[in-house]
Parts: sequence; C-alpha cells; structure tokens
Amino acid sequence: MDRRKFGITTLAAAGTVLTSQIVKPTKKKEMKNVFIHHVFFWLANPNSTADLDQLVNGLKKLTACKSIKNYHIGVPAATSRDVIDGSYSISWYTTFATAKDQDDYQVDPIHLAFVESNKNLWNKVVVYDSVDL
Repeated sequence: MDRRKFGITTLAAAGTVLTSQIVKPTKKKEMKNVFIHHVFFWLANPNSTADLDQLVNGLKKLTACKSIKNYHIGVPAATSRDVIDGSYSISWYTTFATAKDQDDYQVDPIHLAFVESNKNLWNKVVVYDSVDL
C-alpha cells in the first residue's frame, strides 16, 4: 500500500473512532434506595496541616464501619459562584442502604471513637441527610 492511501485510511479510521466516542451519550445511573449522609467540617485551626491530616486519617478509619456503602472525603472545589459555600475544611459524604444502617453507624463504636478522638479539631459541623423522593 502506498503511503498516501495508508495515511488516508489511518486518518479515516481514527476519525471514526473519535466520532463514535464523542457522539455516544453516556447513560446516567440514578441512585435509588439510598440514604445519603453528607457532613461538612470546619477546622478550629484551618491553617494546620497536622489537624487536617488527623481528621482525614480519622475519616479513613471510619470507612471500617460495616453499614457504610460508599464514601468520599473531599475539600472545597476551586469554584466561585454566589450559591457556593466553600468555607468548610473537609467534606465527608457517605451512602447507606437504609436509614436504619445510618442509625447503626451513629452508634457504631468506630464512629463514637472517631468523634471522641477528633472533636477537638473542629469548631463547626453541619450535616445534610437525604433520602429518595
């Protein structure tokens, strides 16, 4: 095959692959039958990396609670709009299969130990719980 035909064939094939990847819509999966527990922590010493590290490590230990289905530990995103509150230090997002599982989590010895060991790190905590419509 001569170089021109090879180049044209290669470009055509690459274009087909790229087009097929761009055109295909992704199907979104709605989370159903889930209890969402989202906690926002404001550190008492927000400039302390040691306090931040301790809180993150404590949250990672919390993942051992059997009733937690999924979790995410995060920090404020670099977004800026009037409706965004990025004043918190750490976000702890968990999902549970049922409200009872979340209730069990609240009294789990791992959770109770987390609160006792780390409560001196924060000066404010806000929790948002939500369930399906």
